[in-house]
Amino acid sequence: MLNRKFFLGFIRIHILYHASKKEIYGVQMMDELKNHGYQVSPGIIYPILHSLENEGFLKSRKKNVRGKIRKYYKITVKGEKILQESREKIKKLINEIIL
Repeated sequence: MLNRKFFLGFIRIHILYHASKKEIYGVQMMDELKNHGYQVSPGIIYPILHSLENEGFLKSRKKNVRGKIRKYYKITVKGEKILQESREKIKKLINEIIL
């Protein structure tokens, strides 16, 4: 439980990063995050996506995919700004704890 809470910020940054490159959707991000060593369930990913959208960092569109409605997310200008600020803070943190 503690690890999940701790890494939620990292997960949010991963989502914003990938949404800045192309449209994303929940299952795709679960797989992407798994490749980075995170075990993310639908109960984690979808609330984060909805929260990022409600906060104005992502915007969504719905598309019918094989009879199911899938929500695709793309980063907003506000999301781009917070992603850039996060990058700067991450660089400072890396310099402090790694180098």
